Amino acid sequence: MGDTQVEEWSRVERAKAAGMLMLGWVGLLWLIEAVDYATGHALDAYGIAAWDPGSLLRSPLAAFLHYGFDHVAANSVPLLVFGFVAALGGIRRFLAVSALIIVADGIGTWLLSAPGSITAGASGLVFGLFGYLVVRGFVERKVLGIVVGVVIGLYWGATAFYGILPLDDGISWQGHLCGLAAGVVTALYFRRPAPSTDFTL
Repeated sequence: MGDTQVEEWSRVERAKAAGMLMLGWVGLLWLIEAVDYATGHALDAYGIAAWDPGSLLRSPLAAFLHYGFDHVAANSVPLLVFGFVAALGGIRRFLAVSALIIVADGIGTWLLSAPGSITAGASGLVFGLFGYLVVRGFVERKVLGIVVGVVIGLYWGATAFYGILPLDDGISWQGHLCGLAAGVVTALYFRRPAPSTDFTL
């Protein structure tokens, strides 16, 4: 098998692994919500309770909890798409990026939200992956990454902009803003060395 064939096989296998991972991730969110529904929404109490010291330690769990199936559905497609694209850069790297976004978003949401409020949902991770993908190509100076970032920014940028504004009391703009910031910082932290020739694949 030639080098080109090996590289192509590697890309196909990586895409399969990324797809399976994200399908499993999103499927898990739906399963958890089904359990929540079956138990009379008993899991909702495990969201991020702002300024509650006991809630801070479990704040990462909030990224897997939702307030109803409509809430899960709203997050499923962008999480599936952004997660798949991010995971194409390597599964271990993607898991590390996601973990840092979830933790940072949880802490930020805990600090910025109104005391007594409870926040849950994968939207903080969605906004984080959006920020990560938009910035990653530029900091690594890779043409393909830049193109992906621009396309994603154009497609979802307006949604991201309105999502970080305090326009709706029922939506956690704090979680969105913290997730977005965490994604940008994570892209800077996990940046790979630039190629010898600027802006090459």
